[in-house]
Amino acid sequence: MFFHLTPCSLIFSFLGIVIFNACTLKSEKKLPILGPKELAAKHIKGTNISDTIYHTIHDFEFINQDGKKVNNQTFEDKIYVCNFIFTSCPTICPVMTQQMYRVQEAYTDNSELMFLSHSVDPDRDSAQVLKNYAQKNKAQPDKWHFVTGNKDEIYRMGLKNYMITLDEDEAAPGGFLHSAAFILVDKERRVRGVYNGTDETEVNQLIEDIKILLQEYENL
Repeated sequence: MFFHLTPCSLIFSFLGIVIFNACTLKSEKKLPILGPKELAAKHIKGTNISDTIYHTIHDFEFINQDGKKVNNQTFEDKIYVCNFIFTSCPTICPVMTQQMYRVQEAYTDNSELMFLSHSVDPDRDSAQVLKNYAQKNKAQPDKWHFVTGNKDEIYRMGLKNYMITLDEDEAAPGGFLHSAAFILVDKERRVRGVYNGTDETEVNQLIEDIKILLQEYENL
């Protein structure tokens, strides 16, 4: 039996292939893994194979707005977005917090995504102060943690782990110089994206990139 393909059927067949390929390519898109990396030799049955070791976020422990310990286990098997703020900040922090709220609302029902906001002024930002700030900005308590703790450790996390600018500076508004970055971290504690948290367009890109990262895990 022979089938005769008309020009129209050929066009629709071609379009179907194009759409299928486009969907396949979209699902296979992955975000880059950022930060320093190194090659390590693996010895398997007498052969040397190079394996890439990526920068990962070290273990940490802080106190959140409810006075509870928050550590790397809190974010186990989670994607999270983190930033560095302080509640008395007169400039970029309110904007950053509003933009983080937008991301929270875009994924309000997704249990795989969490948020972590570190105070760069832990001497004044007690758990109660952070709780008031979190409530004012409609943060979901089980999803968005505002943390305080040892100042040296917080600054070390920012500089060494998240690779952002962070310093006390009397000349800076509010006395602190800190990055406006939103850092996207995957389930293996690797940095997968950095975005300007005061720029709505970049935050929109973050929202889209979270979809890509979630899809990456769904495809495993």
